[in-house]
Amino acid sequence: MPLSNKHLLGLQGVSKEDINLILDTAKTFREVLERPIKKVPTLQGKTIVNLFYESSTRTRISFELAEKRLSADTVNFAVSTSSVNKGESLKDTIRNIEAMKIDMVVIRHSAAGTPLYLTKVCDASIINAGDGIHEHPTQALLDMYSIRERAGKLKGLKICIVGDIAHSRVALSNVFGLITMGAKVSVCGPATMIPRRIDELGVNVIHDIDEAIQENDILNVLRIQLERKAGANFPSLREYATYFGITQDRLERNRKDILILHPGPINRGIEISSEVADGSDQIILTQVTNGVAVRMAVLYLLGTQN
Repeated sequence: MPLSNKHLLGLQGVSKEDINLILDTAKTFREVLERPIKKVPTLQGKTIVNLFYESSTRTRISFELAEKRLSADTVNFAVSTSSVNKGESLKDTIRNIEAMKIDMVVIRHSAAGTPLYLTKVCDASIINAGDGIHEHPTQALLDMYSIRERAGKLKGLKICIVGDIAHSRVALSNVFGLITMGAKVSVCGPATMIPRRIDELGVNVIHDIDEAIQENDILNVLRIQLERKAGANFPSLREYATYFGITQDRLERNRKDILILHPGPINRGIEISSEVADGSDQIILTQVTNGVAVRMAVLYLLGTQN
């Protein structure tokens, strides 16, 4: 069964059936990653361009590994050594790349809406690897896969996204995806970092981290995005850590059986302590491993539907 769309631009409006298809397909590829030879010929002959206009470690390497595991030909676009530095527009860049006969583009860009724009100027399948503060669908999918793998379900779970909600594309994709899958979603953070009217998306807003820990089964902890000037929304990093940081003492005071996720990179000692980040309640590195499987699933489903 193919996906309903030839692109993955976000999780807003994506059906429960499509999300389940991706997660179920990822389970198959997760098993592939445990084999001695972690490679299948599924996308042999397909060419995929990784077009990253923003810095990335986990997402870029994860996509590149997923492409190679599927035997696709991979091209990594480096902005610093490209004609972008000579003034070439995004439209001209993508059209020139497409003229070299490519099949898919994985795009990360600081401007929200860039993946959608690419669908209008080229025929390749577009996968959003993060656009500004809009969405990051594959991160939310790997978060959902990791939760389902551990808890056995998504429907009915109480999941709180903690931290810099206003600047987080991960938060928005998680909200859309988790609500579609029947989870009960809340967000927690300083009032200055919670978007106005976010409750209209169907989430509960909490401003007390202890309450968030007590009332939820899972915390998805986000980093403070200092590169997006998020630090201007509270007096100091020390104050944020005091009132919203996830520490072992705070977990033990409220409840101990809560699962901790974090999309990375981690600001240790700010949104999460090292004790928690390295402790038994978290699945942070499991998320990274699952990310390869989920991205393999997305690439496979989009790359084989034509």
